[in-house]
Amino acid sequence: MGGGPAGSATAYWAARHGLDVVVVERKQFPRDKTCGDGLTPRAVKALDDMGLGDELTRYHRYGGLRAVAHNRTMELAWPRHPEFPDYGYVVRRRELDQLVADHAAAAGAEILLGTEATRPILVNGLLNGAEVVDKADGRSRPIRARYVAVADGANSRFGRALGTARDRSYPQGMAIRTYFESPLHDTPWIESALDVRDRNGNSLPGYGWIFPLGDGTVNVGVGLLSTFRDYTSVNTSYLMQEFAATLPDYWEIDPDRPLMDPVGGRLPMAGSVHPKVGPNHLVVGDAAGSVNPFNGEGIDYAYETGKMAADLIAEAIATGRGEVIWRYTSLLDEHYGDYFRVARLFARLIGNPALLRELTRIGMQSRPAMDWALRIMANLMDPDHPGAAEYIYKAAAKAAALAPA
Repeated sequence: MGGGPAGSATAYWAARHGLDVVVVERKQFPRDKTCGDGLTPRAVKALDDMGLGDELTRYHRYGGLRAVAHNRTMELAWPRHPEFPDYGYVVRRRELDQLVADHAAAAGAEILLGTEATRPILVNGLLNGAEVVDKADGRSRPIRARYVAVADGANSRFGRALGTARDRSYPQGMAIRTYFESPLHDTPWIESALDVRDRNGNSLPGYGWIFPLGDGTVNVGVGLLSTFRDYTSVNTSYLMQEFAATLPDYWEIDPDRPLMDPVGGRLPMAGSVHPKVGPNHLVVGDAAGSVNPFNGEGIDYAYETGKMAADLIAEAIATGRGEVIWRYTSLLDEHYGDYFRVARLFARLIGNPALLRELTRIGMQSRPAMDWALRIMANLMDPDHPGAAEYIYKAAAKAAALAPA
């Protein structure tokens, strides 16, 4: 269910396994999504694994992060890594999601656009497919399936109908973004503002970003975590207005002339949605809460969890052993368990605005510290060749294991 990053990746890999695959996507492509549009090296690797590396070269490539805070600026290149590239791309989601869905279709998946899965079909307690509605004519019909990958995004109505729920003790993100024209649209850096302030110089919660698209425009947005004090009372539209109005002059944007109305959404993070597997279904991507609390990135984890789900389903069908899919939870814990626990601890700590300001103030005075932070926050550690970042992360993982859940 769902034709976004997780659903289309699951469909692609399942089709490559020779399975009969149907993707049910309620929107027509192309369609916009609330997103920063940035692809980190992890996401680039996942897309390259799907055979889309050459397609990405049509889009704006960038080499790292420009961090801005406390009247300081630091340009941080992506680290060298034996598995992941040292560059990323910025691609509008309306183009990226269609690219991957079309690729899944070329691999043999059937893509049903403008079609909504309204309810699960249960037979003796076992999921037997979904009742779907063609939104153009309102006609309803069943689609039967032996296995279902639930990939209907952060709200995941279908997942909730199967009993999934978000653990509210986990962090949740909130983000809002729009686009502006800028002559700096092709800079080789994405930018992150770690000390957001209003026009009067008052500190605001959250962080901001400016991602250049290479087409005359930049993606500008702000995000914050539910661990911030008074999170529920924060007016994200006000945050967006103030951030746009206080961007560094070199971006040369007109804060009063966005190219579209700002749009926002909530992001379940750190694997916060449970359960992620049932007798014959798996929950992937944002529907499973697979978003990194360190940086709000979910696309790479959507692609990766989609591949895991497709591989397990293919093995279950090939061997006739349905219990194979229950390995999904242990795979997720193996790949992300420690990391998400560290990220949850970090999210709790930075919920204190004074502590966050002090951490960013200290960090911005040390390039090595910021390089380590970038490697950890983008999940680009190299355990086979550990350095300072890896040792810091290991210490944090031990602390997270001892911290209250």
